[in-house]
Amino acid sequence: MRGHIVKVHLVLLTLLVSSFAFAGASLTGTVKNSTTGKPAAGDDVVLLKLGEGMEEGGRAKADSKGNFILPLDDPQTPHLVRVIHQGVTYHRMAPPGTTSVEVEVYDVGNKIEGIEVVADIMRIQVEQGQLEVTRAFAVQNTSKPPRTQMNDRNLEFYVPEGAKIVQGSAMTEHGNPVNSAPVQERDKTRYAFMFPLRPGTTQFQVAYTLPYTGSANIDPKPIYPLQHFVAILPKAMEFSAAPGANYQSMNNPNQPDSNTQVASGTKVGQTLAFKISGEGTLGAQQEGGGTQGEPASGQADNRPGGGLGPPIDAPDPLQQYRWWILGGFAVVLVGGGVFIASRQQAAARAGVRPKPLKVQTQDVDYDVPEPPVGREAPSRTAGARSSSSMLLEGLKEELFQLEVEHKQGHISQQEYDKTKAALDQTLQRALKREAAKQT
Repeated sequence: MRGHIVKVHLVLLTLLVSSFAFAGASLTGTVKNSTTGKPAAGDDVVLLKLGEGMEEGGRAKADSKGNFILPLDDPQTPHLVRVIHQGVTYHRMAPPGTTSVEVEVYDVGNKIEGIEVVADIMRIQVEQGQLEVTRAFAVQNTSKPPRTQMNDRNLEFYVPEGAKIVQGSAMTEHGNPVNSAPVQERDKTRYAFMFPLRPGTTQFQVAYTLPYTGSANIDPKPIYPLQHFVAILPKAMEFSAAPGANYQSMNNPNQPDSNTQVASGTKVGQTLAFKISGEGTLGAQQEGGGTQGEPASGQADNRPGGGLGPPIDAPDPLQQYRWWILGGFAVVLVGGGVFIASRQQAAARAGVRPKPLKVQTQDVDYDVPEPPVGREAPSRTAGARSSSSMLLEGLKEELFQLEVEHKQGHISQQEYDKTKAALDQTLQRALKREAAKQT
C-alpha cells in the first residue's frame, strides 16, 4: 500500500514539474529591418497559437535591439509570430519545439521604385454556357534598398462589361495564397488589389464569369508594360488575334490539352485583343515528367519558355515563373488547411456556425470567410464521409506537414517544390471530383 502511495506521489510530482516547465517556457526572437539593416525597435509582436483555429498567446514590443520574449504555454503546439511594421504584417512560423525565431520586416512606402508587372496570364474555358476566365499577374519588387509598397491601387486591371468576379487571391513570395478581393473603382470595369507588395515576387489571381453564346471578343486592356502576356484556352476552342496583336503559339507540356498563345515585350496601349469561339474545358496541369525547371527528358532546354515552343531569338521568357503561370493558383489552403478543417469540424459537432477565421503562414494571411446564412455545415459522421472527403482532409494535412518540414529545413527546396506540385495536382483532381458529386 505504501509503495502504491509513493508511486502516486511520484506521478503527481512529475506532472507538477512538467506543468511548471510548460508555464515557464518562452519564445525569444529578433525583428530585423532589412531596409535599414538595423533592429526594428518598437514593433508590435503577436504570438498566435495554431490549433482548432487561432488563439492569441501573447504580445510584446521589440526592444532597442529588436529582441522580444513571448510566453509559450504549450511548446508542442505550432505557433505563428506576427510582427506589425509601419502598418504591414510580417510572419514567421514557429513549429513545435521552436525556441527562437527571427522575423524580417521592411520599411513601407506609398510609391517606390523597382515595381514591375512582369506577366499577365489569362486561362479561358467554357462550361455550361458560361465563359470562365482566371487571370493571374506576377509583380516583382526589386527595390534597393528593399521596401514594401502599400497603397489602395497596388495592382489594377480591367474586366469585360457584365463580368462577375467570383474569386480573388494574392500570394507573397515563399508564402501561400490568401483570399484578397479586388476593389471596384469609379470605372465599373476597372478593379484594384490593395495587397502589400513586399520585396520579391507577388502573385495575384482573379476569376470571373461571363455569359457565352459561342464566341466572344476578349480585350485584356493592359495597364502596365509586360514581359509576357499569356492566353491559355482549350485546343477545342479557336483563337484569332486582332490586327496588330503579336501572338506566338507555344507548346505547353504542363497543359497538353491547351492552345497557349504568348505576346512578349508588350507596351501600354498595345493591343492584345483576340477572338475566341467554340467550347471546351482545360484539364489539370501536369508536371511534364521532369523536375522543376527542366523538360521531361531531364535535359535543360534553353528555348523560349523553357522548351514551351519553337525558338524566337529571345531569352527564356517563361522559365522563371512558368510553373505557376501555366497552371494558375491551386485554389486550396495549403499550410494551415488542417487547422481550418479541424475548426470547422469542431463547430459542426457543436452545432454552431464558425466565425470568420484568419490562418496565417509565413508572410501572408489566409482569410476564411464566414459561411453564407442558411448553409448548414456538412455532417462529419463516419457514415456520411465519402472517400473523396477523407482524401481531401489527408491531403490538407500532408500539405501542412510539408510546409512545416520546409520551414524547419528538413527537406531541400527541390524536393519541396516537386512534392508540393504533385500534392497540389492530386488535390485539384480530388476537388473536381467532389464538386462533380455535389452538382
